[in-house]
Amino acid sequence: MPDVAVLEDPAAALAALDPRRSRLLAALAAEPASAAAVAARVGLPRQQVGHHLRALEEQGLVVEVGRRRHGGIVERVLAASAASYVVSPGVLGGAAADPARVPDRLSAAYLVALAGRAVREVGGLLRGAQRAGQRLPTLSLDVDVRFASAADRSAFAAELAGAVRDLAARYHDEGAAGGRTYRVVVLAHPRPQEQQDPQDPQDPQDHHHDEGTAHD
Repeated sequence: MPDVAVLEDPAAALAALDPRRSRLLAALAAEPASAAAVAARVGLPRQQVGHHLRALEEQGLVVEVGRRRHGGIVERVLAASAASYVVSPGVLGGAAADPARVPDRLSAAYLVALAGRAVREVGGLLRGAQRAGQRLPTLSLDVDVRFASAADRSAFAAELAGAVRDLAARYHDEGAAGGRTYRVVVLAHPRPQEQQDPQDPQDPQDHHHDEGTAHD
């Protein structure tokens, strides 16, 4: 079972976004079950659950993983097709966020558009790699940094931008035979307030733009 599936098809996304169906997906991702068993687990009527499971199965979100006899009945055992799901911005077609249409490259909107593009592009690449039975080579870093002041944050942004530029200049080889171009995107944002340490004050820096932020 894949850890994450990126939903690019609008019909599949619509099916998964129904609150009752998303509950069924979560239950079947945790443990495969028959329709009757999952109905009892989520507390919904068996007939209603059967209807929703058929809709999810039609979109490839639920798959049959076995059969078992229960009394005189043979039950199908179902599972979610992935452990979790992300809806690609590509579902929105031309209405999806596009970094090229966000003029302020120091804005939160630009960051969101970049993140959306990554979901869309990596989702497509991941599906291709899975069909080919290959692993998609990627790199991700995730770290929390607590800045003492807006000045420290700006200094960090400037140093990070400089380091990325230096590394890109060192390793970029436009004429490399058999080479492959990678997107390198660096994002930073305040941690949500509900995840902040209890002693943290309300951050007065949240609306400050760091002029040292790199782009392109």
